[in-house]
Amino acid sequence: MAGASSLGAALLTLGTMAVPATAGAGGARSYVALGDSYTSGPAIPTQLSPTTSPSAPSACLRSSENYPSLTARSLGLTLDDVSCGGATTADLTGPQASGIPAQISALTPSTSLITVGIGGNDLGFTSVVANCAAYTPWGPTRVGPSCRSHYTSGGVDRMLAAVRHVGAKVEAVLDDVRDRAPHAEVFVVGYPDLVPPTGSGCWPSLPFSARDLAYLRGVATDLDTTLAADASRAGDHYVDMAVPSQTHTACASDESRWVEPILPSRGSYPLHPDATGMAGMARVLETAIRSTGTASTRRTA
Repeated sequence: MAGASSLGAALLTLGTMAVPATAGAGGARSYVALGDSYTSGPAIPTQLSPTTSPSAPSACLRSSENYPSLTARSLGLTLDDVSCGGATTADLTGPQASGIPAQISALTPSTSLITVGIGGNDLGFTSVVANCAAYTPWGPTRVGPSCRSHYTSGGVDRMLAAVRHVGAKVEAVLDDVRDRAPHAEVFVVGYPDLVPPTGSGCWPSLPFSARDLAYLRGVATDLDTTLAADASRAGDHYVDMAVPSQTHTACASDESRWVEPILPSRGSYPLHPDATGMAGMARVLETAIRSTGTASTRRTA
């Protein structure tokens, strides 16, 4: 993305029937990964480019060690990773930039498995982080004493309204995905936690005041709950990354965190999953795929 943190829901599975999988190149099942920078993996070695194999637009900040790549290698899937840093839902259905086509153009009727990790940029992750960053552990922020007071001024929670709007966009994207790949199993991937689920945080590594942490946790919960509901309505699966990452937030140690703080370690990107996080997310996704039998089966029309 820029990305978002999240507290999430559970794996949801509706209306599937096991039949032989569609084969991709070399007999392997085909997997297409759609998403933003929480999927693509900015700064994580090795970064792909137009001259690498596989190739990728340099602007997409896509790593060969992101969770789609790790999952595909583990499960023996043929991967077409079209995730791209900065992507919104609009970039899944329309070109993101010159040389970066609509991500869903990678889908075909023979696609077996799809992951979708999107929504944080539609919510305005970058601007939220900038607005909520506190100058001291107690505030203020650039938008006032707290970001909560800014986003809820006038008695209306504008972030909650924005999350609902994101949900409608993701719902439409999932409809388009189903039209393009009617036989695929689709997994909507939630966001790992950025902020700890409890406590006062770790300012300045994570530059939010204690008073705003509860509000940001609530926004994250709303986003994940909305993504889970979208998946359920579409008859798709939701993969919760929040609960598995609760002890691996940006406030955790260098060795255990899944998401980097504002000053990242080498080979990582601020406020995004690092290599450890991508490996952790891959394990969660692989478990979800195996639990539905999707590694060897696909949905009927």
